[in-house]
Amino acid sequence: MDKRNESDDLYAVAIVGMAGRFPGADSIAQFWRNLRDGIESITPFEDEELQASGVDPTLLLRPDYVKAGAVLEGVDLFDARFFGFSPREAETLDPQHRIFLECAWEAMENAGYNCQSYPGAVGVFAGANTNYYFLSNIYPNLGALESGDNFLIEIANEKDHLATRTSYKLNLRGPSIAVQTACSTSLVAVHLACQSLLHYECDLALAGGSSINNFKKEGYFYNEGGVASPDGHCRAFDAKAQGTVSGSGVGIVVLKRLSEALAVGDTIDAVIRGSAINNDGSLKVGYTAPSVEGQARVIKEALDMSGVHAESISYIESHGTGTVIGDPIEFKALTRAYTAYTDSKGFCALGSVKTNVGHLNSAAGVTGLIKAVLALKYRQIPPSLHFESPNPEIDLAGSPFYVNSKLKAWETGGAPRRAGVSSFGIGGTNAHLIVEEAPSPEPPGQSRDYQLLALSAKTKAALSAESANLADHLKQHSSICLADLA
Repeated sequence: MDKRNESDDLYAVAIVGMAGRFPGADSIAQFWRNLRDGIESITPFEDEELQASGVDPTLLLRPDYVKAGAVLEGVDLFDARFFGFSPREAETLDPQHRIFLECAWEAMENAGYNCQSYPGAVGVFAGANTNYYFLSNIYPNLGALESGDNFLIEIANEKDHLATRTSYKLNLRGPSIAVQTACSTSLVAVHLACQSLLHYECDLALAGGSSINNFKKEGYFYNEGGVASPDGHCRAFDAKAQGTVSGSGVGIVVLKRLSEALAVGDTIDAVIRGSAINNDGSLKVGYTAPSVEGQARVIKEALDMSGVHAESISYIESHGTGTVIGDPIEFKALTRAYTAYTDSKGFCALGSVKTNVGHLNSAAGVTGLIKAVLALKYRQIPPSLHFESPNPEIDLAGSPFYVNSKLKAWETGGAPRRAGVSSFGIGGTNAHLIVEEAPSPEPPGQSRDYQLLALSAKTKAALSAESANLADHLKQHSSICLADLA
């Protein structure tokens, strides 16, 4: 049985909005359809495509050059006027910042809040990846730019300014903090946002990450023993797993104290019951190596914070990189953490979004969280791709876990559906969250026979697109309550 009681809702955080751009998906809705249908968005490239992108033809002959990638479409696009940027400012701005800004606006709209009129304090907790745009586009052309532009170029491209620029452009007045812990950045950002909310430093919080490392179709080099996959597939926990594929994406969640979200009738996507972060320290093989002890400890801390029993968690969205070393260590850590609470076997499904979209680095953790939230919302566990037989270093049969390789209904016999989400960064900063399905909403009351659906946009073209989006949404959700929609 659960150890918590209703008063623990005071320490829970609601996810009231989400937005993201991922390989193969320019929206959360498309992302879910891809996950549900088992679509892999790591794309194989033909030689002609790579040459058209400017790849040296001699590279295509090398056996260690892998012709695949997890590409984010529309990286070159940005609605500069919408956010008040001049063309010159926009072209020097890191695309990681551009798309994060657009997703931040979308996330607030998805949550149902107006940035300009919301009376409370909204915090921003986020991080970005290495700025490859500066290295490949801006730096080679510095000589053509005026010397007075140097400071503006630095502001436009430095990681420090991702969160604060978002707060400035969206008029958000809560804590605005850049988070940088490598691969675990965005899930650490979610944890810090939860802590800020529970300490009443803000009333809403945007948390997530941005990682864009490719601007055209190009492959990568495989090095035996490294983290990159030799065949362009990520096979988490499988016997054939030899590495992951780097991808680009952006993900953001909007968070609010659960008690207040319930009080005002927010649409709640899921509830964060507990979260924890830590670091491995020095008791491991090397700086970049993962640690069984550190990972097991953070999972146990999150479980203890949540107040729920380990056996009530029936899905884990793992870090799941599909690397020869990483998978067995993560599995041992999960098993050590869960067997401290239960002797039950095979009750909890494992999955990894990296098998679908690759490793999104600074955005990886929030991408896994969004996947888990969507699974809770739609009561289905998506397939983890390319799993046939377990890594020989993994004892699946003797553990609480099984790898879920097919779409399945998420049945719990009436108990709340719950998931764990892991993200582990190079350098040893680990994060783990316990997420629960949203409470059942109150039944709608009486309303008028007719509803006015008011739309607004900054341009006629945007208003037309918004109208088309609404019509498409209504077609896909014919049973929606119009009063709630209005």
